[in-house]
Amino acid sequence: MYAPDAPQPAAPPSGTAQQNSRYSYLAGRLRTRQITMEEATELFGLMQGMIRVSEQARIALQRSAIAAGAATSTETPAVAPRTPPMASGSSDDLFLVGLLAMGAGAGLMAAMAKRLQDLAPPTSGAQSR
Repeated sequence: MYAPDAPQPAAPPSGTAQQNSRYSYLAGRLRTRQITMEEATELFGLMQGMIRVSEQARIALQRSAIAAGAATSTETPAVAPRTPPMASGSSDDLFLVGLLAMGAGAGLMAAMAKRLQDLAPPTSGAQSR
């Protein structure tokens, strides 16, 4: 379990290297199930920060791709065929929702089959004598 006298890691350099080092340390503590509540909160904060940075980078990449597409479309004199806008959910999201629905349906079917099996009268060879 948690040992308060366990040596703490040496202070790594500042910036991203420090965050990566701290994340690795906390993830290791989580894997060995020796993490405190404070460390778990810190790990959660680091993970949320990583997600935030990743999302900002994705948005910036999308904006630059849109700007590059707009620049090439203004240079091209021919009219490009217009495609309908995509729905807010991607096909991956719809696939996951479908899987979830299939799993829920299979669970309901199994529960109903079990209930019907429990309601059916028992048939055994001893009753026919």
